[in-house]
Amino acid sequence: MRNDELLIADRDYARLAALARGDVLADELGRATVLPLARMPENVVRMHSRVTYQIEGAGDRREVELVFPEEADAAAGKVSVLAPVGAALLGLEEGQSIDWAFFPDGNVRRLRVLRTEAPAD
Repeated sequence: MRNDELLIADRDYARLAALARGDVLADELGRATVLPLARMPENVVRMHSRVTYQIEGAGDRREVELVFPEEADAAAGKVSVLAPVGAALLGLEEGQSIDWAFFPDGNVRRLRVLRTEAPAD
């Protein structure tokens, strides 16, 4: 997969498109390649994936589950796809990174996916 390519399962895309309203998620969906769920690689972040990621230069790793907004629970490590980090993670492959500009200081950081565990469908 190219570094700028995002893959999204068709089942996820249909539900996500209804949530996107001219925001970061809409931008991500607009540049995504939609695949049938059966053809989605196991190492690509999709809805209900467990993801370990790192903000390069910051050193700390975080593990989250990417969920729909009504399932979000920060204490349980469930991050909404509408949250800036959730939208950034969606569709990325293990090892892939993305420049992420959602920081109070206005600086861009590079977010890298270290590990992805596909959901048990």
